[in-house]
Amino acid sequence: MTTPHTQPDAAPAPVLLHVADAVATITLNRPEAMNGLDVATKELLRDTVHQVAEDPEVRCVVLTGSGRAFCVGQDLKEHLAGLKGEADIPLSETVELHYNPIVLALATMAKPVVAAVNGVAAGAGASLAFAADFRVLVDTAGFNTSFAGVALSCDTGASWSLPRLVGRAKAMELLYFPRTVGAAEALELGLATQVVTADEFPQAVGDLARRLASGPTVAFGSIRQAVAHASAHTLEDSLAFEADKMGLTGGTADHLAAVDAFMAKQKPVFTGR
Repeated sequence: MTTPHTQPDAAPAPVLLHVADAVATITLNRPEAMNGLDVATKELLRDTVHQVAEDPEVRCVVLTGSGRAFCVGQDLKEHLAGLKGEADIPLSETVELHYNPIVLALATMAKPVVAAVNGVAAGAGASLAFAADFRVLVDTAGFNTSFAGVALSCDTGASWSLPRLVGRAKAMELLYFPRTVGAAEALELGLATQVVTADEFPQAVGDLARRLASGPTVAFGSIRQAVAHASAHTLEDSLAFEADKMGLTGGTADHLAAVDAFMAKQKPVFTGR
């Protein structure tokens, strides 16, 4: 199904949501602004991410952009207005009101998340992609942290996700000295899961999303939460968290179906329950 979002002036919605076959595709839809994040976009993105996180029929989430960019981060016109005190929401508040809730939901929802990076991902846009489990890049795409280049600290979880993807030393280099990391280098560093051509891109994203959506959703969600938990806790705490998640997944219909299928030498069919 497609869930339309319209604005009072009937202008194109800045965020689109399409749900089909248990895959929710969220598309940033400001191609003329390279999907820069103004208040309207951030608010709708926040609400949409929370909506799909809570929807039991959604078993995989794909985040992508329209046009030639994935997302260049904060909208610069709005940014300048915030610096001059002319914006409805001061720049100092948008991190807590928008960026933090968006990335927290993306990183912690109990289902897989794929970033389909169709073009440049910069600043908060790069941070959003880093929060996903998988990043499929078109070969002309790239990442740029951007923050220090405009004398800002990092946000949208980059301080947490980037060191976990590339290690602290490389993360510090990329944050201190922003530059565009092309798709090939992103693959070498672990910032990209897969790099494909523009022609291959839709099929590659679709194949991965379908594979994830047809898998054991509760198990996938538990695994991503366990990995996140372990990165900030002791071994003892992590073992306890794993035990809780094992208890949860061990009681699912998918686990029973998988064991039955194994014993019958058949391929299991998962329902996400």
